[in-house]
Amino acid sequence: MKKESQLIHAGRHPERQFGAVNPPVYHASTILHASVAAMESSGKNPFEGVRYGRFGTPTTFAFEEAMAAVEGGLRSVATSSGLAAITGALLAYLKAGDHLLMVDTAYFPTRKFCDQVLAGLGIETTYYDPLAGAGIAELIRPQTRVVFTESPGSLTFEVQDLPAIAAAAHAAGAVVLMDNTWGVLTFQPFAHGVDVSIQACTKYVVGHADAMLGAITLADEANWLRVKSSVAAFGHSPGADELFLGLRGLRTLSTRLARQAETALSLCRWLETRPEVERVLYPALPSDPGHALWKRDFTGACGLFGVILKPAAKAAVDAMLDGYRHFGLGFSWGGFESLVIPTGGHSIIRTATRWAPAGPSLRYHAGLEDAADLQADLEEGFARLARPA
Repeated sequence: MKKESQLIHAGRHPERQFGAVNPPVYHASTILHASVAAMESSGKNPFEGVRYGRFGTPTTFAFEEAMAAVEGGLRSVATSSGLAAITGALLAYLKAGDHLLMVDTAYFPTRKFCDQVLAGLGIETTYYDPLAGAGIAELIRPQTRVVFTESPGSLTFEVQDLPAIAAAAHAAGAVVLMDNTWGVLTFQPFAHGVDVSIQACTKYVVGHADAMLGAITLADEANWLRVKSSVAAFGHSPGADELFLGLRGLRTLSTRLARQAETALSLCRWLETRPEVERVLYPALPSDPGHALWKRDFTGACGLFGVILKPAAKAAVDAMLDGYRHFGLGFSWGGFESLVIPTGGHSIIRTATRWAPAGPSLRYHAGLEDAADLQADLEEGFARLARPA
């Protein structure tokens, strides 16, 4: 079944729900058992069936089934946010004395979790160059349990050689985790050696900037049980309404993603021609350093890209951003709306690699507005950038 069709049908079982097209929303904490024997029996397999609301309801299971199908995995674990998915997955595989290899482009809250929480638990983190490829083998120690990847990086857009990294990690007995939010539908993690795929479903899956949600997808039962047990132990439990919004978003994901990727590519091509722009960061562009790997491993792109401007005063850049009509100043991405944030200065932290462009750097997300309107908005912004203070 093609992905477009899979998104429509995954997790839906109308025959179980009196013919209703969508899975019902179960608002549940307490689950009543028919007898003491039934209650005792449910504890033998606590993550199978409906036992307690925090462990999952039919709404949870419908979403998890759909996410597993999208990712090409066996089973998924739903969480209350993308960060909860990242931290829950990491803690499923790491304990005191272990070593973690974390990509240097990691999402800032991930880095904070490593440097503060994991360090406090006696787990050491080494940050590595996202372009290390097979060379990551030189950084793997006997204590290395996890290699964490994110491709492309969500601020600087480096594309990682996942098959090479996975081969080196597996040869040393380490597990490969991936933040696959950018590649939501266009990268099949398990076909490229990833063991655990993580998505911040808050972004493209939900798609409407109105819910926090995450998912961890596994390719085999043993790893699923390990991750599910860890996530349950930390109490990461998504709400019923958030799960419903995730399911609803999945049904239109393919259409939204295709439109937003088309708009992003159009804008990026235009931005490359602008005299104010030093470089555009978008792997789908032939000029991007990661384009060959992207073309090899991905089937498409999304609406998120970066721009490095030629040197300009902060006040001028602020005026450019403050005056946008369509590009809102806001964190997150993947929704229907266009967004922009500055990414220069202290907002990008690197310890294994250097990120020091000569000019200001920005991150844009192309929403579902008309592409010509978005281009006009950017053009008017450049006019503000050029105005004397």
